[in-house]
Amino acid sequence: MSAGCYCKIGRGRILIHCLLPFPATIRFGAVSKENLVGRTIAGYTLKTLVGEGGTSVVYRAEHPANGQVAFKVLRDKLRLEKTAVARFNREAEFGKRVIHPNVIRTIETGVADGLHYLVIEWAPGELLERYAKEHAPLPREEVARIILSIGEAVKAAHDSGIIHRDLKPDNAMYDPVSGATKLLDFGIAAATDTRQDERLTRAGYFVGTLMYVAPEALSGELVTPAADQYSLATIAYFLLTGALPYLAKSPREMFTQLLSQPPIALNKARPNLDFGSHVESVVMKGLSRQPGDRYPDILSFATELHNALLVAVPPEDAGLFSKVRGLFRR
Repeated sequence: MSAGCYCKIGRGRILIHCLLPFPATIRFGAVSKENLVGRTIAGYTLKTLVGEGGTSVVYRAEHPANGQVAFKVLRDKLRLEKTAVARFNREAEFGKRVIHPNVIRTIETGVADGLHYLVIEWAPGELLERYAKEHAPLPREEVARIILSIGEAVKAAHDSGIIHRDLKPDNAMYDPVSGATKLLDFGIAAATDTRQDERLTRAGYFVGTLMYVAPEALSGELVTPAADQYSLATIAYFLLTGALPYLAKSPREMFTQLLSQPPIALNKARPNLDFGSHVESVVMKGLSRQPGDRYPDILSFATELHNALLVAVPPEDAGLFSKVRGLFRR
């Protein structure tokens, strides 16, 4: 199960619980009580601890045949929790089902020494969240490339009958050298044909990350692929501006704003930062409150935004755009 916020709605109350501090993120460089560095499990030698979240710990590992990989282990305290184990296994199942160059490849999964593990491709680069926090606002061409790459990856998942449900910069690896972006973490994904009685999330709860979750997901009902489009539009907004469509300072405030307020228009996200009407209209259409008002599918949105961003900035605006972007990078 991925890091994120869970919400229960009932009797006029909103109860919100975040597995990790808001905003949720994997903690890198933290010292884990379950540190397995140095051990060899199922033929994989765990070299370094690279990250940990509420439900799992990730290591860089070496294997005689598979080389360098990421080795993900379910936390010891969750080994006997059926739902946690089911989510972990589902992540492996969905990861194997979605085959695409822009999706982190799942190599194998299993149980060894009493540990549930998942082995995935080791991708160069860093989490997009970390890169964006350091460099955003990003150049239009870079955002165009990233959004199209994620859109293609998620469309492959949708075509395989899977809704990701937790699209965010923390769930994408980005290599600024090659420009490659790879989607990861199907821990809270759902099959489009999942029946109500097969859900791993109880009615009245939602899973995901509030800053990127679609409004319709807040009811806890099964969402459609359109929810992933909303999340991708939020990612695009963040990469372009270094800001988010809502200015909430807490999960409760974010929840309320998502239900009652429209997002801040893209061109008003930062003073003197203007992407033109076309780019703004594409992003805001992706952020439409009603799923039916968004683009027909996520790749249509990603392609439209990609093309809009690649339209040359008028010469008289190019200098201003560059200066403004530079100011926010200081």
